[in-house]
Amino acid sequence: METKPPIPLAVLVGIQTPDVDDVAHEASLEELGRLVKTLGYELAGSVSQKREGTGAASLLGSGKLAELAALTGGSGVVGPMAPTAKSKARQRFEGVGATSGPAMSDAAEPGAGPGRKPEFVIVDHELSPSQIRNLERATGAQVLDRTGVIVEIFHRHANTREAKLQVEMARLKYVAPRMRESSAGGGRQQGPGAGESTLDLDRRKIRDRLSELKDQLAAVQRDSDQRRSARRDQLRVALVGYTNAGKSSLMRALTGSQVLVEDKLFATLDTTVRALQPETRPRVLVSDTVGFIKQLPHDLVASFRSTLAEALEASLLLYVVDASDPTYEAQLEVSRGVLREIGADAVPSRLVLNKMDRVDAAGRAALMEKHPDAILLSAHKPEDVSALRDTIIAFFEAAMVEDVLVLPYAKQGLIGEVYESARVLSEEYDETGRVMRVRGLPAAITRLRRSLAAH
Repeated sequence: METKPPIPLAVLVGIQTPDVDDVAHEASLEELGRLVKTLGYELAGSVSQKREGTGAASLLGSGKLAELAALTGGSGVVGPMAPTAKSKARQRFEGVGATSGPAMSDAAEPGAGPGRKPEFVIVDHELSPSQIRNLERATGAQVLDRTGVIVEIFHRHANTREAKLQVEMARLKYVAPRMRESSAGGGRQQGPGAGESTLDLDRRKIRDRLSELKDQLAAVQRDSDQRRSARRDQLRVALVGYTNAGKSSLMRALTGSQVLVEDKLFATLDTTVRALQPETRPRVLVSDTVGFIKQLPHDLVASFRSTLAEALEASLLLYVVDASDPTYEAQLEVSRGVLREIGADAVPSRLVLNKMDRVDAAGRAALMEKHPDAILLSAHKPEDVSALRDTIIAFFEAAMVEDVLVLPYAKQGLIGEVYESARVLSEEYDETGRVMRVRGLPAAITRLRRSLAAH
């Protein structure tokens, strides 16, 4: 019988700077813990320290560093010594163009076992390569910063070809500056590329791979652009917001689709587009987009621009917020900041305060006073979802106009396009053909007129 490897143990490390209050600091560490659990690791504890900044060579003061090393079984000393032998996790994480195989030290069943020391130190900040090296020497554990954890989660959860290409690009950009010579000899190469160290060669491979990925992504995005272009005149709503705010649950409730709903951060990476149910005429399309998170690596924001284009091209954005989270306002600002960065802040939007079933009466009153225009709901309450559906329809109705279209008898094959793009209020027949009074968006009716004239 095959025995599964034990779940990797991890220790969290956080620095509280003067500009961060206790609530925000604790929330950030708790979020990091959830990220680490999403990777499949088990938390063995945390070490936190108040400092002026995060620029120290080993991040922590000597006392706290010794406390961390006591947990991991390290020496607690940063000194000249042989490089730490790389674990399979580190080797894989630094592997050039790794696109398959188990992610890091993936495990499935508990098995911490008595006396086991944590193999990972996970830091709630972005670290420089030298800080990672110093912490690894002092603790004897593998060190990942917050960015590394997020990149790894994205790597595991990407499903479509476009998302996989985007994630691999972001991952290689993260890994390249953090690569170092292996302790098993970083000699010079012989033959082609002579004079290059192993590290230089690996970095050149990464540059070549990035160039290749960029070309592949451009081709995939052309196809995506064509699909989006075909939906341009349709009524489109995009659900946007912080990771785990309940966007996928709301998507499922609005559209009846079997989208993945998991209590994990970044369970959704790929944009899902489904029709609002019960279906309307014209149809309303709902998009579920990738969740945001604070300190989302810039390269991931850049990589996911095409995924977020669903938000940019929507007619209405619904900012979904977990109203039961004490840091929801900071999370909302993160979401708005990312969408500002891609220019989607110009799209009309409504604030949706979700998970209201977890908020008490006093909290509900405070939220209503603070956000009088917000939509308060629970994605699990059918009556709340129905009211949101009515709000979405009313938004589009306000922009619609009525007009009369004449469909000649010789062009009856276009009737499906008319019904797809507008709501037919009445139909009559005369000697010229089918006379229809329709209601729809001005752009959609203009397109229908062009289509009728062209045929």
